[in-house]
Amino acid sequence: MSSCVALPNVDRWPSWARWNETPAHQYTLGVEEEVMLVSAADHAFSPSSDAVLRRLPDEITEQMSPETHASVIELRTGIHRVAAGACAELAQLRACLAAELASMDLLAVSAGTHPLAGEGETATSSGPRYQFVADTMGVLARREPTSALHVHVGVPCPHDAIRALNGLRGAIPVLIALSANSPFCQGRDSGFASARTVIFQGFPRTGTARAFVDYAEYVKAIDVLIDCGALPDPSFLWWDVRLQPALGTVEVRVMDAQTTVADSAPLIALVQCLTRLALEDEVPWSHMGVEVLAENRFLAARDGLDARLIDPATLALIPVRDLIDDLLARCRPHAERLGCEHELEAVSRLADRNGAQLQRAWAATTGQPDVVATLAERFAAR
Repeated sequence: MSSCVALPNVDRWPSWARWNETPAHQYTLGVEEEVMLVSAADHAFSPSSDAVLRRLPDEITEQMSPETHASVIELRTGIHRVAAGACAELAQLRACLAAELASMDLLAVSAGTHPLAGEGETATSSGPRYQFVADTMGVLARREPTSALHVHVGVPCPHDAIRALNGLRGAIPVLIALSANSPFCQGRDSGFASARTVIFQGFPRTGTARAFVDYAEYVKAIDVLIDCGALPDPSFLWWDVRLQPALGTVEVRVMDAQTTVADSAPLIALVQCLTRLALEDEVPWSHMGVEVLAENRFLAARDGLDARLIDPATLALIPVRDLIDDLLARCRPHAERLGCEHELEAVSRLADRNGAQLQRAWAATTGQPDVVATLAERFAAR
C-alpha cells in the first residue's frame, strides 16, 4: 500500500532530485537491453554503433541509442502497463535491428558477455557522455563490453520509491541466479554463471545500495557527490537497483542481457511483481545484514541456479531454487493484479535452465566458437 507523504522543503531540493510524479499509473514498465554488435564473417566485436544508428528508420531512432562501448547498442521500449506489451515491443525492436544489420554484414547478440572476445582494449562511443566515461574511468571503460537487461518500474511517489529500493535489495541474488547468461569471458569458461556481474563491479558506485530511511536522506547523501562535482548527475550511480528521479522510476539493472525476448519476459514480470510486493506486502529479507546480502550476491553470480544462498528465515544455506519457489508463491497474487500471470509462471522454466547453462551445453556439443552463432540465430526469435 502506498504511504506517500508530503516531503518537507521540496522547493529547496536540487533540481536533479525533483521527482517526476507524472506517471498516470503505479507499476508501469519500461525496458532497456544492451545488445552487442558482431561481424557476420568472424563474430568479432564490431565498433559500428554510430554507423548503425545513422541508418535506422526514423520511427525507431528514438528507441535505440549508443552505449559506452562502440560495439553495443541499447534498445529502449516505451511505457507499458503490462509485461506482455513491453515484451512485444522489445521483440519488434529486435526484429527491426536484425533486419538493418543484415544489410551491413553485421549480427546482433544478446548475452551478458561475448563468449569469444579476447583481451585488449575496445573502442568507446563518440557521444559526450561516453567520452566522459572513457576519460574518467581509464582502462575500466576500455575493457570488454558487458550487456545487461534493465527494467524500470513507475513509482510516482519518491517516498514509495525509497521503500521499493530498500525492499528489492534482498531479491538481487535471486535475480542474478535466474538471469545469469555470461559463463564465458575472454574466450574461456570464467567459472562464473554471470561473469558480467563481477566484471561490471570494477566500475565505482556499483553493487547493492545501502538502505535509506527516506527520500530526504537519499537526496542528502547523493547531493554531496553531485554538488562537489564528483558526479555529473545521479545516472552515474550504477547500482544493482537505483532511482531515476527524472523518470519517476525504480530501475533494476542487475540482470544479464537475455538471449531471447522469451527469456526476458519472466524476469520483467518478476521485477514488476517484486516492486509491488515490496510496497504492498512484506518482503522476507527486510532484516538481512549487508554482509549476508553481499555474500548471496557473490554466490549467485558464481554458481547461478546451482547456488546455495543464505535463507533469510533460517540463516542457513539453502538451494536458490527453494528461494525462487518461495518468491513465486509470494508474487502470484501481485501478478494477478498486474496482469502478468503468464509471464511470471515462465520463471519456473528459466529456473530449470538459464542462459549460462544453455551456453555451456551448446559449447559442449558443438564447440565454444559456435556459441556466438547460436546466440545470433536466436536474437530475433519469437
